[in-house]
Amino acid sequence: MKKIALHWKIIIGLVLGIIWALISSQLGWSQFTIDWIAPFGKIFINLLKLIAVPLVLFSIISGVANLGDPASLGRMGGKTLLAYLVTTVLAVGMGLFLVNLIGPGKLVDEQSRIDNRISYEIWAAEEGYVIKDGINYLQDPEFMDRAREISDLTKSDLKDASMNDKMQAADATKDAGPLQPLVDIVPDNFFSSLADNGLMLQVIFFGLFFGISMLFIDQKKVAPVTKAVDGIMEVFLKMVDFTMQAAPFFVFALLAGVVSQMAGNDIGKVVEIFKGLSWYSLTVFGGLGLMIFVIYPLIFKIFVRKVSYFGFFRAMGPAQTLAFSTSSSAATLPVTMECVEDNLGVDKKVTSFVLPIGATVNMDGTCLYQAVAVVFLAQLHMIDLTIGQQLTIVLTATLASIGSAAVPSAGLVMLIIVLESVGLNPAWIGIIFPVDRILDMCRTVVNVTGDATVSSVIAKGEGMFNYNPNKEPDVAFDIDKNE
Repeated sequence: MKKIALHWKIIIGLVLGIIWALISSQLGWSQFTIDWIAPFGKIFINLLKLIAVPLVLFSIISGVANLGDPASLGRMGGKTLLAYLVTTVLAVGMGLFLVNLIGPGKLVDEQSRIDNRISYEIWAAEEGYVIKDGINYLQDPEFMDRAREISDLTKSDLKDASMNDKMQAADATKDAGPLQPLVDIVPDNFFSSLADNGLMLQVIFFGLFFGISMLFIDQKKVAPVTKAVDGIMEVFLKMVDFTMQAAPFFVFALLAGVVSQMAGNDIGKVVEIFKGLSWYSLTVFGGLGLMIFVIYPLIFKIFVRKVSYFGFFRAMGPAQTLAFSTSSSAATLPVTMECVEDNLGVDKKVTSFVLPIGATVNMDGTCLYQAVAVVFLAQLHMIDLTIGQQLTIVLTATLASIGSAAVPSAGLVMLIIVLESVGLNPAWIGIIFPVDRILDMCRTVVNVTGDATVSSVIAKGEGMFNYNPNKEPDVAFDIDKNE
């Protein structure tokens, strides 16, 4: 009997998790699922994050030290950042094209949009923003009474606590100086950086600094350090293999918990959430799907050529299904590294340098979602964004992606900054928040697929790409394999 591939086992676990959540919701067992099944999903994410930070550290040190030539590092670094920048701009452009073409915010009924527009004008007047499209419903006698009603409603609304937290985080980011991102990269205490997954860039900086320093020391002196680093990295990769053996069960628990928390004991809640935001969700899904199934394979076809269309997805299946389950590029990073290295045949010197940077700065899916979300919210409030404002979205979303932590829902914080850059109310994120987790799962798949694509392109350019089409993808996670 043929062995079931790991990515299919993960997909089966994912589907069973959703089915269990829906059944338990119908039977009133959601609290049981949340209390007794969902914690195993949290344990899975914790295990992957536990491995991710030290693996990034030792893989970067190993990759840089083994390059042997500082000039090669500079060349590869420049190519990597340029490639990530290009894919990010492509993603934002794709998002803007689709949201303007489909117009999901314009498909909502007219009266709701008029009410939304009046609320926006009230907010703009209170905050001192200039309404750029020149239309003013508050000055129209026809809408005067409705404006008074909405004004009373707006003032009486209670702000959601989770939204307040995200608003404060965005304010702190926005108010920082222009060089604050550069300051944030350099840690004042390396051990504090190791203890916080949100400080991955600081770990990467230390790893690069350490590895570069090793290049300028006599190789005989640093050989024991290089050997120790390589050995430790192999131990962490073996920990990934062990963790992945139980991935189907953990994914089952993770999805069961996520859906149960959304639905509670009323399955209709999930249906209503998606009905209300259906066109917005479909636009985001469409954009993300085009990136995964069209744009990245096209880049592969042009620059790499060796890998077939289905061969690429076969090689990356475990990482993609895990990215969907965890909603975290950082948590998926150890698995991404194994898939790209063992299945796609990218040299360790490339994966250990390009992928950790990608997990932190390459947020193609997040940028696409931000572009769609901002224009959708503007359409929902009858605001026509100018070409200039939409170009501002491209610039802000691209720059914001660099500071977007590789953890679930960090994109919401960056979305607030993008909204404010074009003079829109940041509190509107509450409108799309109910579907954010599901969309987050999908955009993480895009982020991980983008990382794999860029690392393969860089490896091909550096002559470090050795793909074997006959290799079974699951061998990468075989606990008995010899590295």
